Amino acid sequence: MYKQEKINPYGKKGEKDALVREMFNNIAPTYDRLNHLMSFDIDKGWRKKAVRQLLPYEHNHILDIATGTGDFAILASRILNPEKITAVDISEGMMNVGRLKAKEEGLADVIEFRKEDCQNMSFPDNTFDAVISAFGIRNFSDLDKGLAEMCRVLKKGGHLSIVELSTPVTFPMKQLFKVYSHVMLPTYGRLISHDRSAYEYLTKTIEAFPQGEQMMDIIMKAGFSKAGFHRLTSGICTMFFAEK
Repeated sequence: MYKQEKINPYGKKGEKDALVREMFNNIAPTYDRLNHLMSFDIDKGWRKKAVRQLLPYEHNHILDIATGTGDFAILASRILNPEKITAVDISEGMMNVGRLKAKEEGLADVIEFRKEDCQNMSFPDNTFDAVISAFGIRNFSDLDKGLAEMCRVLKKGGHLSIVELSTPVTFPMKQLFKVYSHVMLPTYGRLISHDRSAYEYLTKTIEAFPQGEQMMDIIMKAGFSKAGFHRLTSGICTMFFAEK
């Protein structure tokens, strides 16, 4: 078990997946506003880099894991122009926001939102050309199982693109990020979403999540090959890429 798998939202005991679903349903109405504010909109550039990794490869049918409010799926549709994107999550509250955004963007026929346990999906083997995920896998209760599921539903020769928050490793960004994540993030959470605990959970899982080379090894262990990673913005975010 990895460290972040032991951390539950609100510090509650119980099934992590159920508590994660409760947390995201609670913060869904303010999630987009707070997410972009906390990252000063830099997260939009991170997502673009992760999507563009797939441009040279087949991507007619894309699976967006832990889609949340659908930003990554919408961006992937704009940049890659696939025939279909299946966007999955355990939180209906988050996906309801995503469905509305996709409709407003004229993408309701391209992006299908489905409630799925990303660690035990209902899709047949070898269904998707590409699998993407932004800032979601950190919340899995079983990271190995979730990544193995992504590999299972991906076609042979298909590609995985993940972007996830991480902790900087060099001075002074490492020290600045520690202050920001422990003071600013919970404060923003309290003022805007009225849920300080949710953003304290965010900080704890970022610090506990496997970093760099360790995460690359975990991806390979799940069945992928040719895995690699690239740190962005002095290591605040890390982009991973792999092939089945």
